[in-house]
Order: sequence, then C-alpha cells, then structure tokens
Amino acid sequence: MDTLLLGAGAALWLGVLTAISPCPLATNIAAVSYIGKHVSNARMMLLSGLLYAAGRMATHLALGVLLVAGTLSIPEAANFLQKYMNRLLGPILILAGMFLLELLRLNLPGLRLSEKVPQRLARSGYWGAGLLGVVFALSFCPVSAALFFGSLIPLSVKYGSSVFLPSLYGIGTAVPVLFFAFLLGFGTQTVGKVLNRLNRIEWWARRVTGVLFLAVGIYYCLVYLLHPA
Repeated sequence: MDTLLLGAGAALWLGVLTAISPCPLATNIAAVSYIGKHVSNARMMLLSGLLYAAGRMATHLALGVLLVAGTLSIPEAANFLQKYMNRLLGPILILAGMFLLELLRLNLPGLRLSEKVPQRLARSGYWGAGLLGVVFALSFCPVSAALFFGSLIPLSVKYGSSVFLPSLYGIGTAVPVLFFAFLLGFGTQTVGKVLNRLNRIEWWARRVTGVLFLAVGIYYCLVYLLHPA
C-alpha cells in the first residue's frame, strides 16, 4: 500500500509538472485566453476552463489505459515486464531525468495547429472548450513526452495501474489550468506576476525532479542490474 501511495503521489506530481512546463503552460494559457474571448462572465469562464481541463484529463487517461492495459493484456509482454520491469526502470528513469535536466534533447514534430482551429473550437461553446483540451493534450513537446511516456507509463506498468495512476496524472495536469481560468475569469492584472513566479518554480521543480529521477534510476541499476536477485 505504501509503495502504491508513493506511486500515486508521483503520478499526481508528474501531472502538475507537465502542466507548468513551458510548452504545455503556453498552450494552456493560450487555450484559456481563446476561451475567455468568447464567454460573457466569470462563471462561464470557469465552466469552460473546467471542460478544457476535463478534455486534457480524458485524453491522458485514454492514452494511459490504451498503453498500459494493452501492454499488460498481452501474456508474453506481461510476463516479460513482471520479470524485468525493475531492471528496465533504472535506465528509463535515468533517460527521463536527463531530458528534464536538458542533458539530452529531442526534437519532436509535435502537433502544429492553425490559429483558426483553436479560435473555431473556442467559439463552439462549452463542448468546443473540451475538444480544445483534447487537441492540446495530444501536442506533446520533449519535456511533456519525457514525463508522460518516459515516467508515467513505466510507473503505471510497474504498479499494474492502467486507470488509477493515469487518472491522477490527468488531475495534476488540470489543476494549473483551472487556476489560470480562475485568474482570467476574475481579473487579469495578476496573471503576469503569477506567470513569472510560476516559471521560476517550474525551473527548480523540473531540475529537482530530474535529479531525483537520476538518483532513483542509478539506485535501480545498482540493485537490479549489477546485483540481480
């Protein structure tokens, strides 16, 4: 139970870190801003932000379920991972940590959208906001890809959790979005100050997480690769 709680905390933190990373944060603010131009009051702004966040959560959950449950449903793959997952997790965490620390760089093509697409979805009302969340959730950049594919998915596979941990990750990605929807709904004067502070927090948070990933990855390598049971 303790190890599952640790995994749950890690999944939630990875979601928050994903949302406040520069690339996802920029798309989140842009999306909330698009939505804000087409709503008439703060209450509708918050509801639209909630549906946008729900769209992101649902997308990450669906991807997690497909990848984790699909892998674990194959007997050969499940048996292999059950036997070798701890050995694989060390190198995976080291690579993810190096990406977070920008020791390795990966150029991803990403999902480039015309300006008309988010504007059209934002004008479509509440459901358009939800679809916008789905679209932007699929726009992975190197950091978010390292956090999701290189950290959350191996963690979910290790604990055999195809729903619980991806759900917590999705909730983590939604919290900063709702926070900015609240700020934009009730006043925009403090957004710039909050954003500057958040950028500093993200810089340190990403590096602390990267160092922890490296340390845990090295530990797993020492325990399960150099001294296998």
